[in-house]
Amino acid sequence: MTIFLLLSLLVTPDYVRAEAGDTRELHFTILHTNDLHSALIPHSPAVDYHPEKANPTIGGLARLATAVDEIRAGKEEPVLLLDAGDFLAGSAFAWLTLQGYAAELTIMQEIGYDVVIIGNHEYDYGPDVLAQYLIEAGYPEAHATTLVLASNAVAPPDYPLAAPDLLRTSEILELENGLRLGVFGLMGEDAVSLIGDPGGMEFLDEHAVARQAVQELKAQGAHVIVAITHSGVRSDRALAREVPGINVIVGGHCHTALHRPILQGDTLIVQAGSLGEYLGQLELAYNTGTGKLRVRNENNHSPFLIPIDDTFACHPGINSLVEKYALILNEHISEVTDGEFEDIMNTVARSDFVLSNQPRLNETPLGNFISDAMRLVTEAIIGEKVVIAVTANGVIRKSVSPGTMEHSRGNISFYEIADAISLGYGTDGYGGLPIVSFYVSGEEMRRMLEMAVLLEQSAGDTFFLQFSGIRYSYNPTNAVLFTVPFIDLPIPTARAVVGAELYVGEGVEPANGEGYVPLRRGDERLYRVATDYYILSFLPWVTDLLPWLEIVPKNDHGEPVPPDTWQDLIVRCKDGHELKVWQTVVQHAANQPPGADGLPRIADYYANTAGRINRVWTFPLVGWLYLLLAAVLALIAFLFVRRRRLRRSLKPSPP
Repeated sequence: MTIFLLLSLLVTPDYVRAEAGDTRELHFTILHTNDLHSALIPHSPAVDYHPEKANPTIGGLARLATAVDEIRAGKEEPVLLLDAGDFLAGSAFAWLTLQGYAAELTIMQEIGYDVVIIGNHEYDYGPDVLAQYLIEAGYPEAHATTLVLASNAVAPPDYPLAAPDLLRTSEILELENGLRLGVFGLMGEDAVSLIGDPGGMEFLDEHAVARQAVQELKAQGAHVIVAITHSGVRSDRALAREVPGINVIVGGHCHTALHRPILQGDTLIVQAGSLGEYLGQLELAYNTGTGKLRVRNENNHSPFLIPIDDTFACHPGINSLVEKYALILNEHISEVTDGEFEDIMNTVARSDFVLSNQPRLNETPLGNFISDAMRLVTEAIIGEKVVIAVTANGVIRKSVSPGTMEHSRGNISFYEIADAISLGYGTDGYGGLPIVSFYVSGEEMRRMLEMAVLLEQSAGDTFFLQFSGIRYSYNPTNAVLFTVPFIDLPIPTARAVVGAELYVGEGVEPANGEGYVPLRRGDERLYRVATDYYILSFLPWVTDLLPWLEIVPKNDHGEPVPPDTWQDLIVRCKDGHELKVWQTVVQHAANQPPGADGLPRIADYYANTAGRINRVWTFPLVGWLYLLLAAVLALIAFLFVRRRRLRRSLKPSPP
């Protein structure tokens, strides 16, 4: 009992502590999710799900609905259900957005969400598509069922997203017990920076908007103020420090499962992981006499995070709605794969191991598999050798896991592959990042490697690049010579890469030393590259920031391809549709050698990494500068001493 009381004190300081049973208290519960990413069905992997048997799958909106209903049925107090953004994009279900459906938000309305906010991935298909998505989900009238908030997003007047009342900024929720709850929604700076297609959208400073929202909501009589944010825990802490008056922050974006709330000043911060793995639960009491909050979870022996697993049966109504969208998705997949795959649960290949996308900031088995797929499948379609392919960790959402149950063991489904690499869209109106192919010189390839090292140092795992067709060694300490003060601009050395080799053989590059030739500095020969349109779109930004690392896409005659014609670089299939990254990965999996059962089996080569990206230690460049400086100082000292001795030797002796 003593330990329990101590834990309670850690979460409930003086300002939120009141006597349990105080008649002035108004009780209420906040349930919350974040970063659902179109994870409509149980997953990790989805093939393990079984409606009648125990299974290790997590999440699923039908299970979530059951958990929410059970909690609401067991409480006499008001229960609010909130989501902190990125409910869209991540699985193949998100592709239905481009076909005119609003699967995620429609289901969330049926589950009974009170408020959701817009995260960065809601903009994955552009602000105009987001507007159509909201209209398809019934907005603005649907605000009466589920509020959609975006307090610091401003659309240009001529944008569909600027239509009156399509998005709201803040609201007072009148609860059944008389409590007035003020809510507003923010997207943080980091999330804004990751928006794939912001168009002309403007995102105001989150702290300034929060101060104004708190002031307005208090003026409207709010007793408790809840900020729903898509910013990440670090930014949520800063928001709590800088903006007084926020009682609770329900957060998202960084996919953090906070098993206990963070108390920052007078503000409670909660977050529930991602992909529906948990339902967050925060039980609170508002004291009408003191105006303070009390956290009740410990007293009620209630967890802050509830795992959504097979202990929750699927809600029949929500499950029927999910199955409806699954049928629509199956029809879409059959169309875009020309009938090769007709069901998201079709087995593409089998494997005895997980194709892992870990660890961060490193070459990974899945990174190798995807980049190989981009290189080899693109090569087969265009009928010309593709020397290297490049992808980034930011578009690889998760590892690809085979089934583990008796009914699914070893199976890798279409859904599982798409779930890992489904982001983006193309000009053809279909989901998935398109493959682009062009030429660069050997020297520009070396610049690309230098850029990869620099991005690793400055931009983190999202922009860590994975390669096929090349291997290289580098010293990360040599990436930056120094950083310009005040503007925080790194000055790269362009000498971090110690050595690089191109693979000139056929098929998958071996992990041993065969089939490689050196890629030398100053090489002006042209080589064909395959990457995705997302990476291509960042080249002008790199050139503007670091002109000495300029990479210019070229045609087969070595002529620069202007950015306004980059759409012509998109690789197209025989049917005219754009070749998507996910299509190359599915095809590469289907092309694996058959196993004893006749089905493709992922080669053991991909169980581990293959030595394509190698960190090495060499004497740092800055060390040579220090040595040079020391040598200059030593020379100056030597000359000074020598001069003094010479002057003494020339001085005449006294008579």
